[in-house]
Amino acid sequence: MPEPIRLRVSNGVAYVWDVDDIAVLRSHHHICGALTGTLPHLSQQNVFLGVPLVLMPEEVVLLLEKKLAIIVDDPSAHHEPTLPAIEKWNEERTQDVTTQLAFNAEKEAKETLSGRGTSEKALQKRREREERKEAARAIAHSNGEVDETEPAAAAAESGAKPTQPVTEVPQSLTKVVLPAHTVQVAALSDRLDWYTPSPHTYPSLALAHDAGIWMYPSNLSERARCGVFRSLWEQGFFMGVGVKFGGEYLVYPGDPLRYHSHFVASVVDSPDTVIRPMEIVAHGRLGTGTKKAHLMCEWDDDTRTVNYTSIEWAGFG
Repeated sequence: MPEPIRLRVSNGVAYVWDVDDIAVLRSHHHICGALTGTLPHLSQQNVFLGVPLVLMPEEVVLLLEKKLAIIVDDPSAHHEPTLPAIEKWNEERTQDVTTQLAFNAEKEAKETLSGRGTSEKALQKRREREERKEAARAIAHSNGEVDETEPAAAAAESGAKPTQPVTEVPQSLTKVVLPAHTVQVAALSDRLDWYTPSPHTYPSLALAHDAGIWMYPSNLSERARCGVFRSLWEQGFFMGVGVKFGGEYLVYPGDPLRYHSHFVASVVDSPDTVIRPMEIVAHGRLGTGTKKAHLMCEWDDDTRTVNYTSIEWAGFG
């Protein structure tokens, strides 16, 4: 049996950070979720998103009920790192940067030998970069002594009080400026020495509820949503968020990347729930206007079954 997928919960929201788990959820378990990750320098774009995958509460409940996933209390799984652990992590980052710089230097050397990128302008830029590196190294190895007469003269000319002579250059100002390189941040925390998920893992809803990590479902409305979602899922449908179309879910016959949704599903909490005629008319017209049928899903909490009624706008006469 495959290992259960880890759903990392923080502030009552379940995330999936492993791309392999995301692929398994979609291809094997008909769970799509919503990708929400973006790059810091492109924080406003919302077209090409990546990890983490955020799951609907109903998806989390279904996965735990089917023993396909477990819940991890992610904030508690990260404990205070020790000094040796931080030093080890820092050494790994430094090694990664060193490897990148060596690769880039080798690549530039090959381009120079092959005659590519050796225009006069490129060579001038390269010489300037080398000069800046040498200047940075010289500052880093200097003893920090500064001529005391220059600050005093500048202060006298500006009318300001002379400042105290600087006898030592702060360490932050003597760091060597490294050439451009890629900073790689791992999506998963599994490789970190200060990440221990095992003591904070919950394989069932009851255990997660008792620990106060996952409280959904907690009332009739939430149980109805979970029941309807499970019923549609067991029939082989894919579900997405349907709030833009006036319902709880969009119901797809297959992967949403390949198919349009056929239904917009609304959850009716119980057989005793009152539905106004205006709601039926609105659902029918909205569904037809978006080329979908509206599906009224009535949940019976006593028998734990769902009754379905589809609504479509039809012309008469």
